[in-house]
Amino acid sequence: MASLRCALRAGRNAVSVVVRREFHRSAPASVQVTVRDALNQAMDEELERDERVFLLGEEVAQYDGAYKVSRGLWKKYGDQRIIDTPITEMGFTGIAVGAAMAGLRPICEFMTFNFSMQAIDQVINSAAKTNYMSAGLQSVPIVFRGPNGASAGVAAQHSQCFAAWYGHCPGLKVVSPWSAEDARGLLKAAIRDDNPVVFLENELMYGVPFEMSEESQSKDFTIPFGKAKIERQGSHVTLVAHSRYVSHCLDAAAVLAKEGVECEVVNLRSIRPLDVECIEASVMKTNHLVTVEGGWPQFGVGAEICARIMEGPAFNYLDAPVTRVTGVDIPMPYAKILEDNSLPQIKDIIFSIKKTLNI
Repeated sequence: MASLRCALRAGRNAVSVVVRREFHRSAPASVQVTVRDALNQAMDEELERDERVFLLGEEVAQYDGAYKVSRGLWKKYGDQRIIDTPITEMGFTGIAVGAAMAGLRPICEFMTFNFSMQAIDQVINSAAKTNYMSAGLQSVPIVFRGPNGASAGVAAQHSQCFAAWYGHCPGLKVVSPWSAEDARGLLKAAIRDDNPVVFLENELMYGVPFEMSEESQSKDFTIPFGKAKIERQGSHVTLVAHSRYVSHCLDAAAVLAKEGVECEVVNLRSIRPLDVECIEASVMKTNHLVTVEGGWPQFGVGAEICARIMEGPAFNYLDAPVTRVTGVDIPMPYAKILEDNSLPQIKDIIFSIKKTLNI
């Protein structure tokens, strides 16, 4: 009988331990999410959260988007909020800007930002300048989004990076996400913002999976504009990039780490406003700076960063001139080997870092 009581007591203790362990279990592991799915989730949640939000553009509804970023949204929200447009960027962008002025919160998708050139008068003159011209009385809460920069094999008219184009214009906020977390947090912030936001995605990043923390999966997770993120700590040289070229910088840093060179990689995330303070703090630590972008060199994002560093307190900390790694100053060729030589490669970044460090 005593042995039976001992066995029952032991069983109760075991159950109690299991229960305690249940209450003290560790936090759920992060999940893998592609950039495409992160964008889709962000739009879905914001459409559900605010009935003023709607999406319009070419093939965004019944076809689920040219790159399937809007997959499932038309079936869920219907024709009134997910709207297929004719192939007329000037027309549907004007409709979207007018809707924003009337109190709605449109997401205007360009199949690629190369086609936004058809509607640049609406983006710059109608959307970007109205708040200033109305003395702050008229806001234009609109998001212009779509793939930006070079893809693969689409030649001169479909391969431009518009970060510098739109980053030049007061009245616009311009963001360029790299990871799934960037895409989700920045897009939700853009949709909730009361000003026009140019949201520059990258076609080659859509299918890339990233780990997302539990925090970044929250429906209220947003990333503030103008805040860069240090993706890798380093002490010898600062690498500053946005969008796809953050991956290139991290790959270059991994190669150079084997040679004893520690690169600090800064993911800009936001083009306008630009997080100059983050770049300056990194340069003051590493004393060297290399900028990397896929756009053309003249008047580019890297050129602006060079100027801001020269004009600010970090200039006196530089031990070598700033080096820019950019696309080549020509329209994009079609042939693959020429295309590869027209865009920054990992070997080009490594070469520039070694040149800057004089090794």
